[in-house]
Formats: sequence, C-alpha cells, structure tokens
Amino acid sequence: MKTYLLIWYNSNSDCSNPSEVNSRLMSLGFKPIQGSYDYVYEWNKQVTLEDVLRFGDKIHLSLAGTGVFFKIETD
Repeated sequence: MKTYLLIWYNSNSDCSNPSEVNSRLMSLGFKPIQGSYDYVYEWNKQVTLEDVLRFGDKIHLSLAGTGVFFKIETD
C-alpha cells in the first residue's frame, strides 16, 4: 500500500521554505515524486484505517507551524 501526499504552500512570510517542509516529510519516510502528488510513503504491510489515521496525526504534528496545508490519500 502507498500513502500519497499533496502539499499547498502559503505565500505569506510565516510559511516555511519548501526545503524545510521537505526535510520534515523525508524524516517521516516520505519520498518526493513528480506527478499528481508531491510525496509518497510506501507501507511494508497492509494497513488499516487506524494505521492511516495515526500516520496522518504524525504528518500533522510534523508540519505544525509551517503554514502549509496537506492532503493524504492511501490505496
């Protein structure tokens, strides 16, 4: 299974630089990709909705204070 992540940057001065956001996401195991999504996380197992929600919580905490918005999709 894979979790895809899409990031929206805010152009206000209080928004973190893309390189800072990238570092935070890569520390969670995301890999940058090109296409419809910005990042992908590859699970090594079948995951439950509970697993995805917990991972979403980690993403939310990691991006707190950056000023970016995100969307996740898992298939």
